[in-house]
Amino acid sequence: MLDASSRQADGQSRWPLVEKLRFLYEGDAPEAYRFRYGLLVFDVLTILFIVASSFLPRYRAMEWVDVVIGLLVLGDFLARLAISRNRWRDLAHPVTIADIASIVSFLAPVVGEGIGFLRILRTLRLLRTYHLLSRLRADSTFFKRNEELIIAAVNLGVFIFIMTGFVYETQRWTNAEIGNYIDALYFTIAALTTTGFGDITLTGTLGHLISVVIMIFGVTLFLRLVQVLLRPHKVKHPCPVCGLQRHDRDAVHCKACGTTLNIPDEGAV
Repeated sequence: MLDASSRQADGQSRWPLVEKLRFLYEGDAPEAYRFRYGLLVFDVLTILFIVASSFLPRYRAMEWVDVVIGLLVLGDFLARLAISRNRWRDLAHPVTIADIASIVSFLAPVVGEGIGFLRILRTLRLLRTYHLLSRLRADSTFFKRNEELIIAAVNLGVFIFIMTGFVYETQRWTNAEIGNYIDALYFTIAALTTTGFGDITLTGTLGHLISVVIMIFGVTLFLRLVQVLLRPHKVKHPCPVCGLQRHDRDAVHCKACGTTLNIPDEGAV
């Protein structure tokens, strides 16, 4: 019988492509980090294309761009599925469902840009990936100092973009006041901040429900961002005795138990 190491080596030799994909998506080498940064850039460019295309007529060339993007997204989706260690659980994940909806929207010409705005959910997942976060901490002092603020801002930005997309896709055919993404974004921001100018309103039961969701969840995320902005800046460094997580940047002793701390600064190696 083969031992565990032999079976693992045999599996690697039988599925070299899967092992290569797992290395790119989960590895710690510079090549793997560059690959994941490339995916993040691709996500951002896709989002910009979706927004820009809402202002332009549906030319034939744009439909071909949709198809190309859809095939790239499909390739990424299949690669993630291939390296998954629990495919059924991952397939049931909401972000996976958003990926599938995005692929369909890009590859179906009758739908056009459709619900491709859900791609931003993958951007958030990529940013929250442990390996990428750890690399950002190592590569960027700014990110390391402001990680909580950046994550809070990204959460709010993702929510705004998703709700703007829902407003645009559900209202543009029936609401003359929603002609493009800027109109939808304008309404989303006005509802989120509870400004209520009233010059653009959503119609129908679905429109009213969307407005309620924007006001409830949007205000919550906005207040979270404000809280992070106004809270005195601290660093995460667990106290070895009491476990207190956050301390002043120049703290020498834990405020809770008085234990001496050794908080590394940016010059530490």
